[in-house]
Amino acid sequence: MNLNQFLHKGVRTLLKHTLNPLTRRLARTPYSPFALIQHRGRRSGKQYETPVILGTAADGFVAELTYGPEVDWYKNVIAAGGCTVIWHGKNYVVNKVEPMDTDIGRSAFPLPAQLILRLANRRHFVKMTADRSAIEVSTP
Repeated sequence: MNLNQFLHKGVRTLLKHTLNPLTRRLARTPYSPFALIQHRGRRSGKQYETPVILGTAADGFVAELTYGPEVDWYKNVIAAGGCTVIWHGKNYVVNKVEPMDTDIGRSAFPLPAQLILRLANRRHFVKMTADRSAIEVSTP
């Protein structure tokens, strides 16, 4: 493991145990900028909730893969063939996930976020198609 990989792993671990619990709570509120990706571990079978910020698409969402396509939540969703997204107080069943072109993915976000994504050189985006017939309102 090189120094860059070591530092990325350290940052992910720090966020997992500090910031993520707070963002998970916020993501359950109707006006939060955060969403939750509910997915099952592909080896453990354990249920996980990963906080993310999503862009919107006509038939679902766009997620930016901050740590690239090797991030665990994304690999779990691909292996399972879908997931549940909790966003703005509602549950959405995602039944299709596919990589997107960087410019198209970035354009799904509000302008300030697009600028930040461009400056941070974020290149990995995925489209998450939601089954509109399976939308349900969450109870707080």
